[in-house]
Amino acid sequence: MKKLVRTEDQILAGVCSGIARYFEIDAALVRIGVVLIGIFTAFIPLLIGYVIAMAVIPLEGEE
Repeated sequence: MKKLVRTEDQILAGVCSGIARYFEIDAALVRIGVVLIGIFTAFIPLLIGYVIAMAVIPLEGEE
């Protein structure tokens, strides 16, 4: 069973790389998508969602 976790392979907090690993896609694609979403939403909703994801998704090895 797959589990969504933040990974140690991180740039900021490991959220994007954890999502990429969960869906088995390249982390760069997820990061590009996050940047595009941020541009189109003026970054505030993205920032709120990212902070919530950092708080809710456990770090790899801490599940």
